[in-house]
This record gives sequence, structure tokens and C-alpha cells, in this order.
Amino acid sequence: MSNNIACTHCHLEFNESVMIKDGEHYFCCNGCQGVYHLLNEEGLDSFYEKAGDTKLTPQTGQYADSSNFNSPAFYDKFIKINSDGFSEVSLIIEGIHCSACVWLNEKALHQMDGVVEANINYTNNKATIVWAEDIVKLSGIIDMIRAVGYNAFPYDASIQEVQANKERKDYYLRMSVAIFATMNIMWIAVAQYAGYFTGIAQDMKTVLNIAEGILATPVLFYSGWIFFRGAYFGIKTKTVNMDILVATGALLTYIYSIYITIVENGEAYFDSVSMIITFVLIGKFLEVLSKKNAADALDIMGQNIPNEVNIIENGSIVSCKLDDVKVDNIVVVSCGEKVLLDGEILKGDGSFDESNLTGESEPIYKTIGDSVVSGTVSIDADIHFRVTKDFEHSTLSNLMMLLESAISKKPKIQQMANRLSEYFSSTILILSFVTFLVWFVFFDDFETSFIVGISVIVIACPCALALATPLATLVGLSLGIKKGVLFKEAAQLETMAKTNVLLLDKTGTITVGKPEVVNEKVFQEFDKKLLYSLVKSSKHPVACGIKEYLKTQNEEIKDIIFDEFSHIPACGIDAKYQDKVVIGGNLKLMKQNGIEIFYSSDNTIFYFAIDKTVVAIYELSDQIKVGAKELIASLSKKGIESVMLTGDHKSIAIKVAQEIGLKNFFYEQTAEDKANYVKKLHKDGKVVVMVGDGVNDVLALALADIGIVMGSGSDIAIDVGDVVLLNDSLKSLEDSFKISRTTFGLIKQNLLISLIYNSITIPLAMAGYVIPLVAAISMSISSLLVVGNSMRIRLKWNKR
Repeated sequence: MSNNIACTHCHLEFNESVMIKDGEHYFCCNGCQGVYHLLNEEGLDSFYEKAGDTKLTPQTGQYADSSNFNSPAFYDKFIKINSDGFSEVSLIIEGIHCSACVWLNEKALHQMDGVVEANINYTNNKATIVWAEDIVKLSGIIDMIRAVGYNAFPYDASIQEVQANKERKDYYLRMSVAIFATMNIMWIAVAQYAGYFTGIAQDMKTVLNIAEGILATPVLFYSGWIFFRGAYFGIKTKTVNMDILVATGALLTYIYSIYITIVENGEAYFDSVSMIITFVLIGKFLEVLSKKNAADALDIMGQNIPNEVNIIENGSIVSCKLDDVKVDNIVVVSCGEKVLLDGEILKGDGSFDESNLTGESEPIYKTIGDSVVSGTVSIDADIHFRVTKDFEHSTLSNLMMLLESAISKKPKIQQMANRLSEYFSSTILILSFVTFLVWFVFFDDFETSFIVGISVIVIACPCALALATPLATLVGLSLGIKKGVLFKEAAQLETMAKTNVLLLDKTGTITVGKPEVVNEKVFQEFDKKLLYSLVKSSKHPVACGIKEYLKTQNEEIKDIIFDEFSHIPACGIDAKYQDKVVIGGNLKLMKQNGIEIFYSSDNTIFYFAIDKTVVAIYELSDQIKVGAKELIASLSKKGIESVMLTGDHKSIAIKVAQEIGLKNFFYEQTAEDKANYVKKLHKDGKVVVMVGDGVNDVLALALADIGIVMGSGSDIAIDVGDVVLLNDSLKSLEDSFKISRTTFGLIKQNLLISLIYNSITIPLAMAGYVIPLVAAISMSISSLLVVGNSMRIRLKWNKR
């Protein structure tokens, strides 16, 4: 076997042809290669000196073959290709229970060649991983996760529920053992404390110590196993985490108590060992339940999605897998069923519940020709509809994907908190050791010095610090969904909270966006099909208003196919049909094409010209949205300046601005004008939010710090926007500001709670005023305070 080469990491031998060559090193798999680089990066390469030539057993052996993650079926169901051409998957990382676990996994994955991005959310253990398929396979990424002591499986709402139940069951068993043993230890402790004050023979005291030690052993090593496991991987990767603090404090106290029992001199603290593990474990369990409760609100849209729908095929109703339904298939939906695909109603009518998407509880009536949106529920409608988007590109699927992305993006303040917690635990260990030395030097009492040092370790809580931001962020995102506000990234909550300028488009944002024709002037007879086809191709509200007007005049009107066609942002549309040049839009577009016309009106004007001759003019009027005036007044009180940017002419801009109490506005704005105004505000140091819904708003939306898009807006605007208002209401826009400011304030409150707790309790423990038992209880309470504060805000908003 002269061609066999040993893997640099695990030392197992394989044929050279299957090995991965990395410089002068050879690896049997990406997992070994990744762990090798991780250990060297973190200065742990001495591991190989200690291991010698010992062959290591790969940790992946206890798991299913990772090559299953490369199967075509898996790729079709769980993996997406993003706009940059990279593969993207959402995974649940099993075994994460503190911020250091998140850090370790992200660090390990970022070390791998081909991994572009790896973000893990601490609150629900969901990882979003982006990688280059031609450099690394998903199986290699899974192997790396397993190599550092964790496991991963694809994110699926139903699978996640099974895993959550499994985790809760494990906690139940461990807590049951801990609570049972601790209760019995306390009965023994009562006898010991009574004997301490009234006198007790040493041999009886030793018997009681042995009994306590027997009961404390399963508590420490079974119930407390999760802390030892976390501590092991923390030490392995040179990371001091919360688990090291708990495991160190409990184990040292246990060993010391065994020593006291053997030498029969002094006080044993088996009761403290049991209490430390029990109370911290209960705190962790309540924390897990709270995180699950907060995350459930974000999974509401993806829950209970059937795998099949009914379609009409060859005149019969048949079942079809959801992913196999194609555009133009006819889907049958009965009353009470969920609409899973976007489409247009061909038969039937009735009411639909859109509250999951818009936050509005009022049913929406729809009939033939209306659009149905995936994620809504048929209340009393039996319909047939034509599919306009397959499931992968449906509204429901896109929103679920955006939510997953939102959760994985960390706000800057969370990144700061995570960096702080990395150094926190190391500092606590140093303080504990210094406290022990000071007490021992000044008081010459090993037992007292030891107990005070242990108390310092146990009472410190980096967990509360790590929880402060992600839990508050999760609450903010879930509140947004309930109010019809979708934040594409959690980081946008922090940015939006700092906003001082709001830019508003007029049509579809300040106004209802459904202008109606109030006057038609025809100067020359023309084929109405030309105008109908021109406006039908646009989603601009003015074009939609004219389309509806033409349909009411002639329900049988047909559209034609243009030879050439193009949108001119903030101006209109031009096209060519046979030998005719057709133009429709505002006065600016007419002037750009050398068409001179003079017409005055306080309404929106749409000019229609054929071969540079205006043949018709349409006047349209739009209603101001409910709450527009109140929104401007409310934001003004918060110190946010509101500015309207509209492509309409001066008289309409003045009329709308006066009606809603807006002082600052600009009219006849092109897409470039809006973008340049955003740039100007940035130069002045402003944090800018832009709200729009059309193609002419895209540049400004992209340049603004936060781009907010109406849910009914154009597809490109929704893609560029950072926040989507699913129900198009200005109340949702106001709620988005309230939610972002509330969330940012909650984050600061939670960080303050954690810092105040540690700044008070750690000095008290160092001064000897806190015993390990009280320290364990306090440690759990600090985490629960952060959790409770976050849930308080959620309950408060739910009552609104």
C-alpha cells in the first residue's frame, strides 16, 4: 500500500487519488481540512503533538452519511441559488446553547474555502449558509459542523417542531433527576444544619455527607452533562463560555466536598453542587421555551403547509405535489382551505382571510378576474384559479425566505454584545482566581477563600448579555409580521430607529394609488386598443386607472403586441406598433419628444400621443390615504422630518401637501432627481428612509439607509426595498417606526439589565456576601429578567 497517505488531521490512511491536497498537507475530507485550519488559526496546533500518531475516530461516524446532503432531491427541496449565483441553505444547528457555540460554528465555517457567508441566530439555532458549489459541497460543510461537536439538519417547520420536542424531552429528564435528587439532598441538609448548631457526631456527619454525595453525583454528571459538553468544546477551541463557568464552579465544589468527606474535617457542599446545576438547568430550560415561543410567531406563515393541491387535468380534479404545479395550471380551492399559489380567479367568488400577510382581520371579497395571493385562507369561497407563479416564486415562499434571511442578519449592537461576551467569561475566571488568592492571603482560610472564589464564577452570567439583543430583535420581527410590516433584515430595526428624515412618494404611498379618470378629452379618433395595450403593460397607478376606465367602456377590448416597448421612469411609456410611434405619460415626456401642448388642471394629467400628435388627454384624481395627516404630525413630534418627492406637476403637489400638513415637497421629480436628493441628505449626515412603490422610486430606495415598499408595488421595487408594508396602509408605516424604536430601546434595556446585574452581584460575591447556592439562583434570574422584559413588550403590543 505504498500509495496510501495518512490524513494530516485524523491520521487515517487512504489512497492518494482520493485525498485533498493542501500545500504540503493531505486530508481525507473537508471536515479534517477545516478542523486542521481552525486549530492552527486559534493557536491549538499543539493538539497534534499531544495526539502523536494516534488515529482519530471521525465524529461523523455516529451520524447519517453526509453525502445525502448532496442528493438532487435534497437540493430541489432545500437549496436556493441566490442573485450572485451562490448556493444558499437554511439549517438548524443541533447542540447550540450559548453565544460561544454560535461563535465556534461561524468561525469554523468561515475558515472553509468556498463558504461565502455563515450567519447563525442564537434564538432559534437557524443557520443561513452561502457557499460556492464548485469549491465545496454541502456535505463538507455538514462534516465541519459535526467535527466541532454539533449536528445539522435542514430547516423545516415540521422537522424543527420534532427536534424542539426532542430537546424539551431531554431537558425534562435531566431536570427531573436534578429536582428529585436536590429535594432529597435538602432533607439531609436540614439534618446537617441542625447538627451544625446543636452538635453532631463526626461519623454521623460523614454518613450524611456520603448520602449527599451519592445523590449529587447524577445531578452533576447526568443533569449537568450539557454544561460539561459545552465546556469541553469551549476548551478545545480556546473559548471561555458560560458552560466553563458553571462546570468549573460545580466540579471544583464537588471535588472539594469529596476531599472533606474523606478526611472528615470541615464542611462539605454537595447541596451547593446540586443547587448550582439544578437552578441553572431550570433557567436554561425556561430560556429555551421563551426563545421557542418568540420564534413561533415568525414561523406562522410556514406552518401546516400541505404538500399537495388539487388541480384540473383533462377535465378531472387530481392531486398534485405543490412543487410540481406549473404556471397556467388550474387550481381548485374549497372553503376553509389555504391558498398556496398566486393566481387569477377564473371561476367562483367569496371572502378571503389575508391577516397572515397584511395583519388586517377584515375578510376581503374577491371574484372572477381578481388576484389571489398565496398564504391567504378561503373563508367561504369555492374557486378555480389560474396559477401565475409557481411555489418557489410565490408570495408565500418569498416572504418565508425573507423572514429566514431577516433572522440571520445581526444588528451592529448585537455584534458588539457578542464581542463583549467573548471576553466576559475569561475576565470572570481571572477575577475568581484573584479573589481566592486575596482571601487566602489575608484570612488564611482555604475553605472560605475557595467558596468565595466559586461564588464569583457561578454568579457571573454572560448568557444574559448574549440573549439581550437576539431575543429583543426576534420580538421586534414577530411584532412587525403581526402588524403587516416585513423587515428583510434584523439589522434594519436598529438603522430605522435612528432615522431623522422620511422621504415619501405621492402616488400609492400618500394617496390610495388608485386614481380614477374624471375627465376624458379626445382630440382625434384613434384605436383604443393601442392605449389599452400601452397602459396594461404598466403597474403604475395612473396607467391602471386608465386601463380600468377603458375596460368599463368596452369589456371585450383586446390588447395588441408592440414591436418595441419601454418604460421611462417618472415620465411614462413609449412603444412602436407597425409604423406608428405611441407615447403615453406626463407633460415632461411630451416635451422630451418635441410635443408642445398647453393644458391646465389641478388633477393628474395623462397625455396620449400617436406620431407626435396628442390625440387624447385623461384627467385622474386620487384620494389621500386614511391617516396621512396624522402620520406626518406623529413623526414630526418624534423629530423626523417628512419630505414628499413626486413626479406630478406643481399644482397637484401643492394640493396634496396642504391637505396633509406637509411643509417640504418637490414636484416633477425623475428617478435621478430622487436619488440625488438622497445623496444630498447623506452628505448632511442624515439617516434617510425612503417610501415608494414604483419603478421610478427604485434608485432612491436602493440609496436610502432604509427603503420601504408598499406590498402592492412593482416587483423590482419590492426586491430593492428593505422593508415591505404588506397591507399598504400608512398605519403600518407608523407602526414600523414604533416597532423599530421600541425594539432598539428594548435591546438597550436588556443590555443595561445584564450590565447592572453583573456590576452589582460580582463585587458582592468577591466581598464574600454571596454563597454558591444564592449565586446559582441569581445567575438564572438575570437571564429570566432579560427574557421577561422582552416578552413584556410583546404582550403589551398584542393588547393594542
